[in-house]
Amino acid sequence: MMLADSASRGEPVTPIAGGTDVMVSWHHRAKDKLTLLDLSRVRELAVMEWTGVGDGASLTLGGLTTYWDVMQSREAAAAYPLLAEAARQVGAVQIQTRGTWAGNVGNGSPAADGVPVLMAYDATVTLASVRGRREVRLDEYFTGYRKSVRAADELIVAIRLPPPTWGVQWFHKVGARRAQAITKVGVAMVRRAVVSGQMSVTRGHAIPAPSASRRSAVVGERASGAPDAAGSWRVVANSVAPTVVRCRMLESALDSGRIFTRPDEIESLLAGDISPIDDMRSTAVYRRRVLARLIYHRLAQSA
Repeated sequence: MMLADSASRGEPVTPIAGGTDVMVSWHHRAKDKLTLLDLSRVRELAVMEWTGVGDGASLTLGGLTTYWDVMQSREAAAAYPLLAEAARQVGAVQIQTRGTWAGNVGNGSPAADGVPVLMAYDATVTLASVRGRREVRLDEYFTGYRKSVRAADELIVAIRLPPPTWGVQWFHKVGARRAQAITKVGVAMVRRAVVSGQMSVTRGHAIPAPSASRRSAVVGERASGAPDAAGSWRVVANSVAPTVVRCRMLESALDSGRIFTRPDEIESLLAGDISPIDDMRSTAVYRRRVLARLIYHRLAQSA
């Protein structure tokens, strides 16, 4: 209701949960125009739920689900390993236990560490207001630098992940340090595949959890070649555009079976997907070349 009232008066409110993203820009914000809405005690949002059974089971992260919650869930880490991997590199334990996935989405930073893996997994965002709820695909959520389709009276109450049917799963962050450093270049890659691994049971629901040997076998399959019926790529990069961005031209090339023989070929293709800038952390040239080489060498390892 507070969001609705403030929106009707044209007085924007910034919802915060852990506050870890807000604090990064705290010293640069105009405090006289800053109104914060603390959500940290809305325990209804501090949930992590499985829906469905078997191959159809999916995971919902509540608006207050933290990085630490995912890292501590063996079921979530097994089904969506990139979530746990990205969470470990967000920052120190203090940030991991306070920072939320929804806050990382809501803040809209192009360097967000949690967003690339969520987008690679085809996550959707649930927005709620007094007018009701709506679902938005995460890859359609951002409209520009720190801009999104979220209306002033809407709140991110959940992030939904579809059933884990990915074979290739890979995330890499380049920073001045492995953690506690803002990303210079980041990339998450997944390829959809039919997985017939073992079943694990959690919270009363059976969910598919690829065994370690199965994941290894799939990651090791040829990355390029004729596309199969179930195969489709997601390549999501951060810190190389005004928003976290899917590299759709590269995805299309991989889906068509194109084989890359040099990193330069990927770099040329990425020119249509990304638009990096020079800033205090890195240069545009560095970001383009590093991203292309990261992807090339990952694909080469899979060939």
